[in-house]
Amino acid sequence: MKTLRRVSFIGLLVVVLVFGVGAGVLLDRGVAAANAASGAAETSNQLNVPLIQEAWNAIQGHYVDRSAVISTTLTYGAISGMVSALGDTGHSVFLSPEMVKAEQNYTQGQFEGIGAEVQSKDGNVVIVAPISGSPAQKAGIRPGEIIAKVDGQDVTGLTLEQVVSKILGPAGTKVTLTLRDPATGQTRDLTITRARIEVAPVAWQFLPGSKVAHVQISAFSTGVSADLQKALADAQKQGATALIVDLRNNPGGLLDGAVGVASQFLNGGNVLLEKDAQGKETPVAVESNVPKTNLPMVVLINGGTASASEIVAGAIQDAGRAKLVGETTFGTGTVLNEFPLSDGSALMLAVQEWLTPQGRVIWHTGITPDVTVAQPANGTILIPDQEKGMTPAQFQASGDAQLLAAFNLVTGRQSQQAMNFNSR
Repeated sequence: MKTLRRVSFIGLLVVVLVFGVGAGVLLDRGVAAANAASGAAETSNQLNVPLIQEAWNAIQGHYVDRSAVISTTLTYGAISGMVSALGDTGHSVFLSPEMVKAEQNYTQGQFEGIGAEVQSKDGNVVIVAPISGSPAQKAGIRPGEIIAKVDGQDVTGLTLEQVVSKILGPAGTKVTLTLRDPATGQTRDLTITRARIEVAPVAWQFLPGSKVAHVQISAFSTGVSADLQKALADAQKQGATALIVDLRNNPGGLLDGAVGVASQFLNGGNVLLEKDAQGKETPVAVESNVPKTNLPMVVLINGGTASASEIVAGAIQDAGRAKLVGETTFGTGTVLNEFPLSDGSALMLAVQEWLTPQGRVIWHTGITPDVTVAQPANGTILIPDQEKGMTPAQFQASGDAQLLAAFNLVTGRQSQQAMNFNSR
C-alpha cells in the first residue's frame, strides 16, 4: 500500500527513541561475528532451524543468569540479529509490537519522549536530528553528536536498541545524556525532561522586516502535503514575495508526503527514481493535481536532513528550481516496506533504493548543497515561532548563519529565479 511506505528508517528511529520499547538485541553482534569469521559462501537458502535450536537449548540449560533467560527477549534478539546480519545498518530493522505502535504514532504526528532521532554509525549511537520544538531541540542537542553516557552509565559498545531503551521513559521524567563532539572529543551533559510531542509538520512566518516567508517542514507525517498547501496559500495571500523552505533536521517519513510536497514546487518531470533489487528504475512523476507556486525560493538543508526530505531537496536541485544552502544531508537511500509478524511485531525491510530524477545516488552520500554554509557551533537554528515579534536587527544577530545566507540569496535573486521557473 503506497501511502504507508516509508522511505527510510530515519523516521522510525525517531519514534524508537521518543516512545518505543528497546527490546534487547542480544544476538546480533554474535551473528555478525560468526558470519565474518566463517567467510564461507552460503550453500542453501534454508534456515538452519536445528542449529538455532541447539543454541537455544544451550542457553536454557547452562546460562548462569536465569533472570536473563526470557523467551520473548531471546526470540526478538534472534530476529533482530538476523536482520542486522543483512548489513543494512540503520535501515532494515525488527520492530517489537510496542515499536510498531510507536512508529504508527510518529506518522500520525504525535508521540512521547525527548524528540530526537538517532542512528548507529561507526560503532556509535549518533544524533541525526532533534525534532523541531521538542525537548531535545530546546535543550540544545546537535546533529552528529555521539551519545557517550545515559544517566552517567557508559553506553560505548551497546547496540542502538540497548541505548535507546535507556533513554526511554514517560512524559515528565528526566534523563541526562553525555554527548561527545566527534570533531573535538569534548563532552557535555544535558538533562532533558521527556514530554508528549505533537508535531505540526509545517509552520511559517515572514522573516523580520520582509515579505520572505520562512516555511519550515519538520516531518513528512500524515497530512504534510495539505498543510504545506495551506501554508503557501496563506503566505501568498499575505503578500509573500519569496520563500525559504527549511528542511533542516527533517528526519523524513512517508513517501507520498515527499511526492506531494515536491510537486507543489515543480511543474513537471519526476520527483525520484525507484531502483529495485534487479536494477530496474521506475520514475515517480510530479503530481499535476496540486497547487503550484512560482515564487522564487531557496531550500535549507543540513546533516539532519534525511529520507523524504532528501528526496524533496534532490528533486528541486535536479530541476534547477532553487538553490540548496547549508550542509550535506544525512544520506538515506532505501525504501522500507513493513512486513507484519503474527504477534504484532514487524520487519521493516529495504525493498528499493531511491535516486534523484537525474539518477544520483543518495544512500551513504547525501545531497550536496549549491552553497555550503556551516552553522556555528553556538549558532541557533531559528524556527518560525521564534521569529514572531523579532526585529530585523535581532534577526541579523540571531546566529542562524544558514538562514541569513538563504535570506540574502533569495532577496538578491528573486526575479531571475522566477524567470527560470516560469520558463520550464
